[in-house]
Amino acid sequence: MGAVKGRRCGTGLSEMGSMKRAVKALAIVLACAAAAWGAEPGVLTTVHAVHALSRAQAAKGLPVAFEGAVTYYAKPDVFGASDIDLFVQDGNEAIYVQTLPNQDLSIGDWVLVRGKTLDSFRTDIVADSVVRLHRGEPPKPVAAGYEQLVRAELDCMRVTVRATVRSADKVNFGNMPGVDLKLLMDGGYIDATVVTGAVFNLKEMLDAEVEVTGVAAGIFDAKNQLTGVVLEVPSLADVKIVKLAQAAPDALPVSPMDEVLAANLVEDRTRRVRVQGTITYYQPGSAVVLQNGAKSLWVMTQFEGPLRVGDWADATGFPAVNGTSLTLARAEIEDSQHLSPIAPRQVSGEQLAFGAEAFNLVSIEGKVLTTAREAAQDEYVLQAGDKVFSAIYRHPQIPGADLPPMKAVSVGSRVRVTGICMLQYGSDPFHGPEAVDVLMRNFDDIAVIARPTLFSVPNLGMAATLLFILVLVAGARSWILERKIRQQTAALAYIERRRGRILEDISGSKPLAEILEQITELVSFKLKGAPCWCQIAEGAQLGNCPPSLESFRVIQEDIPARTGPALGQVFAGLDPLTPPRPIEREALAMAAPLSALAIETRRIYSDLRHRSEFDLLTDTHNRFSLDKHLDSMMDEARRNAGIFGVIYVDLDGFKQVNDMYGHLVGDLYLQEVSVRMKRQLRSHDLLARVGGDEFAALVPMVRNRAEVQEIAHRMERSFDEPFVIAPYTIQGSASVGIALYPEDGANKDSLLSSADSAMYAVKNSARRLA
Repeated sequence: MGAVKGRRCGTGLSEMGSMKRAVKALAIVLACAAAAWGAEPGVLTTVHAVHALSRAQAAKGLPVAFEGAVTYYAKPDVFGASDIDLFVQDGNEAIYVQTLPNQDLSIGDWVLVRGKTLDSFRTDIVADSVVRLHRGEPPKPVAAGYEQLVRAELDCMRVTVRATVRSADKVNFGNMPGVDLKLLMDGGYIDATVVTGAVFNLKEMLDAEVEVTGVAAGIFDAKNQLTGVVLEVPSLADVKIVKLAQAAPDALPVSPMDEVLAANLVEDRTRRVRVQGTITYYQPGSAVVLQNGAKSLWVMTQFEGPLRVGDWADATGFPAVNGTSLTLARAEIEDSQHLSPIAPRQVSGEQLAFGAEAFNLVSIEGKVLTTAREAAQDEYVLQAGDKVFSAIYRHPQIPGADLPPMKAVSVGSRVRVTGICMLQYGSDPFHGPEAVDVLMRNFDDIAVIARPTLFSVPNLGMAATLLFILVLVAGARSWILERKIRQQTAALAYIERRRGRILEDISGSKPLAEILEQITELVSFKLKGAPCWCQIAEGAQLGNCPPSLESFRVIQEDIPARTGPALGQVFAGLDPLTPPRPIEREALAMAAPLSALAIETRRIYSDLRHRSEFDLLTDTHNRFSLDKHLDSMMDEARRNAGIFGVIYVDLDGFKQVNDMYGHLVGDLYLQEVSVRMKRQLRSHDLLARVGGDEFAALVPMVRNRAEVQEIAHRMERSFDEPFVIAPYTIQGSASVGIALYPEDGANKDSLLSSADSAMYAVKNSARRLA
């Protein structure tokens, strides 16, 4: 996608801007040598001819002179840059043009563009001049779907999309106010930007269904890979509200802060994709980097098995954008066990800082400025040319294990570092990375090329430090104390990381048993490997409980409940010869509330889900659940060319039961009716209460109408025996109607209507006979 150059690209924009201006200047000089564009040899005169170029051809700066209609032009210099966005379309082909601000151009103008080609995501144009030939109407927009946009099938074209506005914010584009819209289409999210000087009220747009017309453009990472879609919208007049939201934001009911999750409903249709490449980095339980030629990808995974760096591997997962980078999330990795090593690319400090090597395996030389050991990583700060960057080695996360010694590299040494290029962004990612790191795989990835001279400033400083230590022998005691504190800090950092991961799992979908076992493992680590376990009230025992507790000093802590008795207990088995220590109670006091949070969160979730799908009086499915299962059964029947039945049941005389015996007896009557009817159904059938005295049953796996009628007959006969609800005896009856999919209805509404009509036909017939 040609947009949004210099404004929405992920990284390296200042460098890219300089490069583009240099190309543009060269293009102007070359263009001045031509007498007339129509007579120039090799001039590309159509957008189609430009699109036919390969990337290598586009990078040569070939001359162009083509005509087309303006579909978008950021007329004022809103970003303070010399390159302004212009989109030109000719028929069903369009292109992005870098041009100057404040030209007399309007949407629909037919223009002549002269300039040079520029290699980008697609071929772009650096314009020498844009001349309006005549006024005109803009091209008719193309109706676009999400998949067309995210595949760049309509790159730079004028399109119309139908979407729901999820956010609408006033923003400043340089010195001009504008609007940034987050739009939810059928398939995913896109952005839309409108540069406008008008004063506007955006509140009515929130959650409204809108039709937006603009130019399809893109958001890119540092490697010029597409990471998102943005519509460049000329004005707010191109954003039309089709359907207002059901309620204005300030009219919504106020939700308790701890209950906002109940409104979080997600339907994720992202497809799993498969990529292949050489493993260039592996951090167990966190990430893998795969590289294939010049392309590389950060793969997020919880896989902790053995992987060999240098092997060819498969990864399957879900595409995602992490910050400004294209990644693969929730991935599964398969090591082929075949070596396919990647040679690191030799880069300079300038190339590293540019950002185009993100996630690539690189090698760079530099001078060591300083080193630092932290609980999670070792860091070497290096200088290459005038660029400063860090080479980082992350420690393996092995519970209870001491950190390996940091590789000693003297300050002032010249080293060669090999690893994965990582970019760090600040608050404004559109001006390139703020810092660059090289992520090393092991200590062999940093090699000393030249050691510092003996009389260097760092060495003289070291000598002075040694003399000072010799004079102050007491400083040794401080060093020992500092080392002990660092070890304790590292242990605390590990505990906090594990605790944070447990909290994430509690709010996620990990099974409760696994979470509780993680909590007991964390307590065991805090107590130097002591066995720890938990006993859930009226439930399972989880963790590492010794077969015999006679040789242990056992301590315990109740798992508190918000109300009522304790949810269980957390135990630890300690050496009976050791005296009690405060850390023992601290460890259990940490585990008890974590366990309580995990247990109660799962119970609340289960209760909420049951309440949303079941009728609380009869413990049968409700109307919402019936509709959901009916949709699923219809989809399956369509796939397999199958049939299924719907049985509608209406209780006869239920109003009289309520009037004669009262609503309490009526409720008990409904419960007994539900029990009897469920007994007549098979295990895979479903009974739902769809009204006060109306029920419906879904009957899958039938071969013909007779089978559905036989089940309906059994349900009707279940009313033959009177209902004894002390002190009353009630003779009940019901009217039953059936419908068969797809014979009686090919969609949900017609099928339910057929069953309802059949039921009422039975009811009316019974009335005439009476």
